[in-house]
Amino acid sequence: MEILVISNGHGEDVIAVSIIEALKKFSKLSKIVALPLVGTGYAYEKANIPIIGTVKTMPSGGFNQDVNQLWRDVNGGLLTLTYHQYRTIKQWGQNGGKILAVGDILPLLFAWVSGGEFAFMGTAKSDYYLRDEKGWLTSTSPVERWLGSMYFPWECWLMTRLACRGVFVRDSLTAQTLQKWSIPVYDLGNPMMDHFSVNPSVTIPFDTEPLIILLLPGSRMPEAQHNWQLILEGIHSVIEAYSQRLLLFLAAITPSFNSVPFQEDLIDKGWKKEPYHTYNLLIQDRQTISFTHRNATLIISQHAYQTCLQLSHIGIAMAGTATEQFVGLGKPVISIPGKGPQFTQKFAQNQTRLLGCSVTLVDTPQQVGTTLKQLMNDPKQLQTIAENGQKRLGSPGAAQRIAHCLVNECFKQSFNSEL
Repeated sequence: MEILVISNGHGEDVIAVSIIEALKKFSKLSKIVALPLVGTGYAYEKANIPIIGTVKTMPSGGFNQDVNQLWRDVNGGLLTLTYHQYRTIKQWGQNGGKILAVGDILPLLFAWVSGGEFAFMGTAKSDYYLRDEKGWLTSTSPVERWLGSMYFPWECWLMTRLACRGVFVRDSLTAQTLQKWSIPVYDLGNPMMDHFSVNPSVTIPFDTEPLIILLLPGSRMPEAQHNWQLILEGIHSVIEAYSQRLLLFLAAITPSFNSVPFQEDLIDKGWKKEPYHTYNLLIQDRQTISFTHRNATLIISQHAYQTCLQLSHIGIAMAGTATEQFVGLGKPVISIPGKGPQFTQKFAQNQTRLLGCSVTLVDTPQQVGTTLKQLMNDPKQLQTIAENGQKRLGSPGAAQRIAHCLVNECFKQSFNSEL
């Protein structure tokens, strides 16, 4: 049995990799390959997973929902790229290969038009955008309540096709809705958290210990660079709020980025480059770069992402998947709206709906310091945030559960026919 995994975004690629690693443990699979629809598939390359078909990075970085960004992508060869990817997927389906689509409607649609059997891991949508366990959110419109789910009717139609052998969603709330519509949905958890140690409690550092703050500027350029400049303004307000305390900022920068522009922005803000200081932290990254300013140290790391998330007490984030993973660890996040194309005011507001009380959205970077101090001085709220994070992101082990389901339930008949 051969499986092609298609995904559309860096975060989706990472989730897909975790499922592929779990699938590799099954001897029934003779071949597993990937096709990233957005970007060149860095996560796949790093995991030594073969990539088939044509891949290319578009000018928008893959986030082309804005008309101007879409037009830039079209001029950059989007239509040709899409056609080649369609041909690759179509041929795979015609040859009897199975497909796992990871992401949103784009990979789901590609999987359906392949003509072969497929499964879908929906990473982008959750009914938490519309409601929580207590009922509808006040921001939910009458139309959204009438539709009843974040998944549109045409997406549900694709998921009810006979060729769709299984649908995996990111939380129990969403699964409960889709189960009403005869969709073969499985509630097996969210693979985002598989490589983390989740503890639904919060640890407040002593005043004599450094307060560790995570910085997440995002994974798409040049937007991440613009987000970084806003985050640095927020950092200044934190230093003002904690002028008498040691502060340690951990900047988790995407490995594929050139870190020099990020360093230059720090120097422009008055930060001084220093020899690496770990504060006895177990950061397995020999390429880290350290800066100091007043009572604060800032460490840029591009190869210790998980460690940075695990060690930090609170985050300043302008990212998608990374923010969700940090929330899943039970930790609070402060977000600042950016200019996009991804992390806009609307995106930030939607993310706050998705993640609930775990995310505090401020209007300006200057509000970060005061907001952060209020959160860290409220143990009761921090414990509520810790419990909320695990409820919305789930417990580790989802990739293994999904892989087992794919082999032993979704594609079981196909496997048996080959034996």
